[in-house]
Amino acid sequence: MQILDGKKTSEDIKNEIAAEVQQMKANGEKVPHLAAVIVGSNGASLTYVGSKVRSCEQIGFDSTLVALPEETTEAELLAKIKELNEDDNLDGYIVQLPLPKHIDEEKILLAIDPQKDVDGFHPTNFGRMALEMETFLPATPFGIMELLERYKVETSGKHTVVIGRSHIVGRPMSILMSRKGNPGDSTVTLTHSRTKNLEEYTKNADIIITALGVPEFLKADMVKDGVVIIDVGITRVEDASNSKGYVIKGDVDFDGVSKKSSFITPVPGGVGPMTIAMLLKNTLLARKIRSRK
Repeated sequence: MQILDGKKTSEDIKNEIAAEVQQMKANGEKVPHLAAVIVGSNGASLTYVGSKVRSCEQIGFDSTLVALPEETTEAELLAKIKELNEDDNLDGYIVQLPLPKHIDEEKILLAIDPQKDVDGFHPTNFGRMALEMETFLPATPFGIMELLERYKVETSGKHTVVIGRSHIVGRPMSILMSRKGNPGDSTVTLTHSRTKNLEEYTKNADIIITALGVPEFLKADMVKDGVVIIDVGITRVEDASNSKGYVIKGDVDFDGVSKKSSFITPVPGGVGPMTIAMLLKNTLLARKIRSRK
């Protein structure tokens, strides 16, 4: 069994990008500039956006944090997005979700310029991904593909079962794993909360990618020997014995399932760190695309 170490791999990717940025500076080229928009004071969102800004500093990107109050109206946020779309100094930006309930997330995501949508959520980029064209891939699925590639996990002709059909992870993951190329060329079954007899699918899977959000849902008796496990789940579970009062659990019963796995991601330290690394990779791509014009 081999651990797919997202923490180490993400640091490798950041170092590679940092070296490229240094070369850009040496050549007198503009360095990538990423902005993050956050509305309100959601604790998890603030932590996540803060780590993005620190990562930008670490690798030499320019970064801007746009922090707006909770009471920001939808019209005010749309005006800010228009401003970011028109800012030639900015290569890419993300709008941190979730947004306050009085703001229509779909309307906001549709307003983002697809050429600056480094989260890869805009329908234009989603469509380009499905058509196997150059685009910004959603950061978490992109990170999973990068892990599979760097650890040389064989995916061609394999049966991949994806658990969860969200637009952020499950659905794009099913498209990416079935696309031509490596990793890819996989036969994909997309399952979800309404799937009957889920175990029939997981027991026959060569690769399982789970993004369900149910702690330790996938047990050892649900998988076959040699399976590759990608655990996207991340849930806080109360634990009085822990100094924080909680522990982070994935969708997979790691202790049991790891004994039958050929490769497995830990939680934390697996898929999570890769997400920010791939957001940075998308921003670098955005700068390169803009420099071609």
